Amino acid sequence: MTRIRAFAFATLAVCLTGAVPSLAQMDDKYQPNAESKKYPEGSSIERRTRMAAIAANPAYTRKFDLSGLPDYVPEGKPTGTIRLCGNNYIGDSPLGGWWKDAFEKYQPGIKLELNLQTAAIAISCLSLGAADIGVTHEPSFYDYLSYQRLKGYAPTGITILTGSYDVVGWQNNMVIVVNKANPISKISLTQLDGIFGSARAGGWVKTTWHPEFARAADKNIRTWGQLGVEGDLKDKPIDTYGYSLRYATALEFSDKVMHSSDKWNDNLLGFGNYNKADGKTYLEGDQIVDHVRDDPNGIGFVRFHPKFPTDIKILDVGETDAGPFVHYSMETLQDHSYPLWGGQSFWIDIPPGKKVDPKIREFIRFVLSKQGQELLEKDGKYLPLDAATVQEGLKKLQ
Repeated sequence: MTRIRAFAFATLAVCLTGAVPSLAQMDDKYQPNAESKKYPEGSSIERRTRMAAIAANPAYTRKFDLSGLPDYVPEGKPTGTIRLCGNNYIGDSPLGGWWKDAFEKYQPGIKLELNLQTAAIAISCLSLGAADIGVTHEPSFYDYLSYQRLKGYAPTGITILTGSYDVVGWQNNMVIVVNKANPISKISLTQLDGIFGSARAGGWVKTTWHPEFARAADKNIRTWGQLGVEGDLKDKPIDTYGYSLRYATALEFSDKVMHSSDKWNDNLLGFGNYNKADGKTYLEGDQIVDHVRDDPNGIGFVRFHPKFPTDIKILDVGETDAGPFVHYSMETLQDHSYPLWGGQSFWIDIPPGKKVDPKIREFIRFVLSKQGQELLEKDGKYLPLDAATVQEGLKKLQ
């Protein structure tokens, strides 16, 4: 109860005074501004206006070796229109326009129509026939279910980019953080499942239940000693922090770590954004960081972002207990050696036994090519794909 009472009192203090008893504050450029406040809070136009300066400019100038990616060479000259729906960050930045202009030069008989207002409608657009390509992250359970109900099969996803290193909105990726005084330096996905998850009867792959993903309570990790920690921390409980379970970030974490299970550690404190008395938004990521900083027993999953505090510790992450354990960096994200990397996909409709529409196939081949990924790199927020992921995507187009 101590943890819950402390959280409640801290929240009350914020509501009454606007004073946050912690230091984390993401860069003000992500906060609402005079122009964005003219529009309904949370609407696509408000978000686009608030993020306009970030969208227009590169956040990094790092150049990756893209020599392993194939050049785009047209394999046909189909004609028609391709309708894209979803991810607003591709449309808000120059990237969407650059892809459109460059591809239409290669394929003048194909025109792209971009309806890139929010990833939240990507799968709905595709399932209802309002788009040929939905642009978003891994669909939610109900996205998959609605598609299954309407079509009788699942949409096909092809990864087109890697999420950003630290650009908020452009799917900045997750790190695992602990208190600075904690002696551990690494953790595996299995251990994260033991810490954040709970006993379960199974797990999900899209809309299919898999009882083989079950695990018993004896796999729970609830004290630091179970991770090999000695000294005063050995018998202390592990306090878990993360995003509200309604957020896509929590779903992504569950997908990667817990076999898409909904059985979480019952001591998880999950956070959402809210407005403080001073008008600034107290972002969920800052709340997670602040709690872990102030709690010697704490561990959290959080998206890495600008001005990330240096007074907490980021853990290296391994696929298995045997490792290797990989440090979070721009390089390990781009080569996908960091186990918690995330990306965005083109979701398309391929009925069983059918081929991909030729014009859609050509556009996806372009985006996966060296020319398409160089434009993504030029935009300087998302990270380009590695060669292995490109080849996986191309195989789905055969």
